[in-house]
Amino acid sequence: MGTNADKRARQRDNRTAAAAAQPGGAPRSRALLVGITLAVVAVVAVVVFAMTRDDSTSTKAARNDATTTSTVDILPAPAKGVALSVATPCPPQEGSAKRVSTFAGAPPMCIEPATTKYSATFDTTEGSFTAELDAATSPVTVNNFVVLSRYHYYDGVPFHRIVPNFVIQAGDGDGPPWGQNQLGYTVPDELPTSADAYKDYSLAMANAGPNTGASQFFVILPGGGARLGPNYSPFGQVTQGQDVVDKIGALGDAQEKPTKAVVINKVTISEAPRQ
Repeated sequence: MGTNADKRARQRDNRTAAAAAQPGGAPRSRALLVGITLAVVAVVAVVVFAMTRDDSTSTKAARNDATTTSTVDILPAPAKGVALSVATPCPPQEGSAKRVSTFAGAPPMCIEPATTKYSATFDTTEGSFTAELDAATSPVTVNNFVVLSRYHYYDGVPFHRIVPNFVIQAGDGDGPPWGQNQLGYTVPDELPTSADAYKDYSLAMANAGPNTGASQFFVILPGGGARLGPNYSPFGQVTQGQDVVDKIGALGDAQEKPTKAVVINKVTISEAPRQ
């Protein structure tokens, strides 16, 4: 029989021999440590690969997102105009010297509906079209449009809303956010008795409710009038350049935003004696 010291020595030798018999010839604690280390190295390698690889599919998706986030951002803002702080005077027939963008009130009657016919030629970046203005039926609306045109209000203003097969809309002279301009006044409605007044290529005033017309207007694309109720003041009819209107009308997306900037360079008002 040995001493307690001899017994403890024999137990220590047995434990060492048992540990050496494990797979790999290493104690279990060391094997576990090595396994954890290898796992960490593998994770790091995967992360590094993911960060440095050239993923052409992901890159393409990011580029697409960057170019289609908001097509309305392609629209240029019109040049800043002056603000009238006094009652709006009638502009000269040849137009004002400077563009006016804000008014102190609605204009007086500056046209002569009983004796004179008026037309408007829209020079745009996609071509020109001409509309006969119906001053006999909508004298207040036509007067307002003529006055704004002769103050160069529409110069540099884009078509900010294009709805294929429905309308093209312009007249926001403030710039973004589009469709929310403050002209300084509104004009009363001159509404038709039925929606039959909205023909293909008719002009009408946009509004935000009864008697809120100001500067924004739209041109009705072929077939678009069927979608309108008699809630908008019609004031003209395109007689030349319908193909240009069609061309502009094709440049809208499903969100009613333009896919290409179309800008009104100038609106020229012409007069002729009424027969």
